Amino acid sequence: MDREETECRELLSKNIKFYRSRLGFSQLDLALELDISTTFLSDIETGKKWVSPKTLALIAKTLKIEIFELFKPNEEPLKPALSEEVVKYLDSVDNALVKQITRSIEPAIERTITRLVAKMRKFYEKQIKEMTEK
Repeated sequence: MDREETECRELLSKNIKFYRSRLGFSQLDLALELDISTTFLSDIETGKKWVSPKTLALIAKTLKIEIFELFKPNEEPLKPALSEEVVKYLDSVDNALVKQITRSIEPAIERTITRLVAKMRKFYEKQIKEMTEK
């Protein structure tokens, strides 16, 4: 098997696994849907066996994708350094948002507390007055 054929089989097997797991299918689930053995599906997913055009079309239909997507390289996942940068950015946005919300509600909280303290003061002053009048 030449390098290009190996890469093609690897890409096919990787994509079948990806789209199968995206649908929540186990190998058994997909094999039953395709009416093939789990051994054959496993051999396809490990690149040991190749499939006919008819089976490729059936796999794509079952996975709810177009046939070309079985051979389309997926984008590489985010690199750890980039992921860390995204997390830092989200933290800074989160912190800025918290500060902005806090600044906007602090005056309302302060007014509410001031009113509650004033009401409590009146209540206790009234209590004190009633006690001293008796």
